[in-house]
Amino acid sequence: MEAYIIAGYRTAVGKAPRGVFRFTRADDLATDVIRQLVASVPNLDKEQIDDVIVGNATPEAEQGLNIGRMISLMGLDTEKVPGVTVNRYCASGLETIATAVAKIKAGMADVIIAGGVEVMSGMPFGGWKLVPNPEVAKRHPDWYWGMGLTAEAVAKEYKVSREDQDEFALKSHQKAVAAIKNGHLKDGVVPITVRENYLDAAVNAGQWGASNYPGNGKKIKTREYVVDTDEGPRADTNLDVLAKLKPVFAAGGSVTAGNSSQTSDGAAFVLIVSEKKLKELNVEPIARLVSYGVAGVPPRIMGIGPIEAIPKALRMAGMKLEDLSLIELNEAFASQSLAVIRELGVNPDVLNVNGGAIALGHPLGCTGAKLSVQLFNELKRRKQKYGMVTMCVGTGQGAAGIFELL
Repeated sequence: MEAYIIAGYRTAVGKAPRGVFRFTRADDLATDVIRQLVASVPNLDKEQIDDVIVGNATPEAEQGLNIGRMISLMGLDTEKVPGVTVNRYCASGLETIATAVAKIKAGMADVIIAGGVEVMSGMPFGGWKLVPNPEVAKRHPDWYWGMGLTAEAVAKEYKVSREDQDEFALKSHQKAVAAIKNGHLKDGVVPITVRENYLDAAVNAGQWGASNYPGNGKKIKTREYVVDTDEGPRADTNLDVLAKLKPVFAAGGSVTAGNSSQTSDGAAFVLIVSEKKLKELNVEPIARLVSYGVAGVPPRIMGIGPIEAIPKALRMAGMKLEDLSLIELNEAFASQSLAVIRELGVNPDVLNVNGGAIALGHPLGCTGAKLSVQLFNELKRRKQKYGMVTMCVGTGQGAAGIFELL
């Protein structure tokens, strides 16, 4: 039994923590996407959806309480469809698609919504309460390293210079700016209406106080705007600007805010059905997942994860790297992206043709699904057939999924 992707949408990506979605909850953001997703298939009875699988890398606080179930309740307006939250860090959104495909192929479901959401605004990186295992931390402190330190380790071990990292980052911005200008990233984006309520006094004073709350003669001010364009790409950056940025993770290091992915807010979901349901709905499929591979690598150099995951996915698909027309490699850091590209011999002409996460952002649990939606639309635009989504994953993992456009 085959599984088919029949629809896919994403939000534009906002910059965290002070971007367009800074006051928007993750469940609200995901709800808007899922409603558009379901509306795009008018013959679908939403109560026939078997599950909603949501990727999220920091499932706590506003993203806690099994956000997958909450999104199902909110987005589908029915109690009959369950929901679950999946966490494989940066690969969470791709993992949910692979899980949904596997369940459908196994005959365990006919219709599944899969994707991910992450609102990093207001959420400390890694969550509110970090509690490493003390004995493990003594033996393996690198298992708990922040991602920036692992990027520095990759830069050193794979001899990726600061200059090469900055040049890679600049190209990411240039490609993303051109893609937005040419409308290549519009397809699949759900415009999100953001409504903000705040107090005139708080805005004017730049601070909150007891006298600023409603009931004390203060008026609530409302602002409303539509978000339909990725917020991160910068047309004004250049190598001189990037070169002046100081390393932020290690003294004498080479990893900066300019050659790292942007913390971001966003949501993306796809609708996956069985062959039987495809015929019942009388719809044309968009794509299918050909193969999906995950691999483990040393946590201290987690950024090289795709070096192991990509060959695994290719072997399962019976394909070679040259068979792929497009590759979306998540740019967690320029250092690890360049290490992967050089080790595997990736053709730069097919890689991140519309820019990557350094420019467009990386909303963690959303990214895998977001990149998948972008891949489908770009393959269609170019009339090409095979593409890949791949990324490194915290604590030493890599993931890679190969898709066929139908």
